[in-house]
Amino acid sequence: MKQKIFMYLFVFSILLILFQYVNSKRIFEAQNIHLKNAKHNVEKLQDSLSVLQNEMLEMSSFSIDNNEDAISYFERDEHNVSELIPLIKDELYNSNDFKEQHPIIPYASSEGRKILINSVKLLNHKWIIADFSDGQYWGEIFLTYEVTKDKKITFNLVESFLYPFD
Repeated sequence: MKQKIFMYLFVFSILLILFQYVNSKRIFEAQNIHLKNAKHNVEKLQDSLSVLQNEMLEMSSFSIDNNEDAISYFERDEHNVSELIPLIKDELYNSNDFKEQHPIIPYASSEGRKILINSVKLLNHKWIIADFSDGQYWGEIFLTYEVTKDKKITFNLVESFLYPFD
């Protein structure tokens, strides 16, 4: 009788070990597949990140934020650049508050609308690009600007164009 109990325990142990082996193997293979997918996703995301970093670098090449010479120009005149750049943009946006004709944009707005500057990009310590629209017509302007010691800002329109309306 003792021998039969040991035989049953032995068979039961073998079956338990076999079950554990098959189950562990299945879990291990599933984890390997999951790991391969994760590695593939990481590679894909790193490629996307690299592309986006290159695009960002290309886009920031004409920006006052990355132009040390332009920043040092303002610092030589003892201007605080972190305060001055928003001040210049705000001054340009404040030009949208007009009665008859926009003081900077050389085009008249369509009937019943007001032409406004929508976005501004400071290229360096002398140049600005801005776009404008009245909801129907839109275009872009190229400006030069000058900041005096007492932070008075003057804008000078150099070039402008209006996109054709279809």
